[in-house]
Amino acid sequence: MRVANLNGRLVLLVGDGAVDVEHASSGRFGPDPFVYERWDEFTAWAADVPRLPAPEPYSPADLCAPVPTPRQVFAIGLNYRAHAAESGLEIPRHPVVFTKFPSCITGPYGDIALPDGGHTDWEVELVAVIGRTARHVAEADAWDHVAGLTAGQDLSERRTQLAGPAPQFSLGKSLPGFGPTGPCVVTPDEFDDPGDVALGCRIGPEHLQRARTSDMIFSVPRLVAALSALLPLLPGDLIFTGTPAGVGLGRTPRRWLTPGDELVTYVETIGEMRHRFVPAAAMVPGNAEVESWGGVGWLTWV
Repeated sequence: MRVANLNGRLVLLVGDGAVDVEHASSGRFGPDPFVYERWDEFTAWAADVPRLPAPEPYSPADLCAPVPTPRQVFAIGLNYRAHAAESGLEIPRHPVVFTKFPSCITGPYGDIALPDGGHTDWEVELVAVIGRTARHVAEADAWDHVAGLTAGQDLSERRTQLAGPAPQFSLGKSLPGFGPTGPCVVTPDEFDDPGDVALGCRIGPEHLQRARTSDMIFSVPRLVAALSALLPLLPGDLIFTGTPAGVGLGRTPRRWLTPGDELVTYVETIGEMRHRFVPAAAMVPGNAEVESWGGVGWLTWV
């Protein structure tokens, strides 16, 4: 099942078309794309529907964030061995966790403003969507609490992220539009193996990142188990599961997104996102202080 947000309405994507859930369910489910608090009821309805209405054509440009209002957004750092290596850090023994503010979540297509004078980096990620409240969940049971998977970009403004005296990870990764997700949420049963999915991103013909999620140090089930041991994961919460090697900060010379770049993000079975970067007038707070970090900042990024 492929669940999406089409111009603010909950839809199922079927083939090349979309089925409006409110209409197909005769009002049992409303138009709000945040259906995850009723996930079990919703999936039971979708499985029991003998015949959905004929899908209607739609424009991919009208797809919005499939989970537009998550209450919690977790992100995992250094979750691919090659990425840990390019950062000069040891492989972590436990998940490295930070948060992205929900206000940064945006959809799979459109323009994203680059901070004036900033150093904005790309980070393709698989994003897990929670479908059932998870608290003290065993790793073996974790997939039962995952509604589905979607694509994401953990866009990172490195100047803000690494500004001292302590790094500002959540701020640097939560500027407006810095949490693109989409184009839809795909349920685990749609994958040949939800634990081994290809993902990557490119600008034009140049591939910046390419990997498989089987390369992750901490799998989706392990992340659900680890996080739920500390706090409840709520329906609709997002877990950005980490980025593979190939980010701009790890290159020599370092490379950043620039106005006019179109970043194409793709995840096997889920689809692709396309974002064009445009200039923004606002300055990034603290820019003048960051250059003095030098190598210290390099040792603290994820």
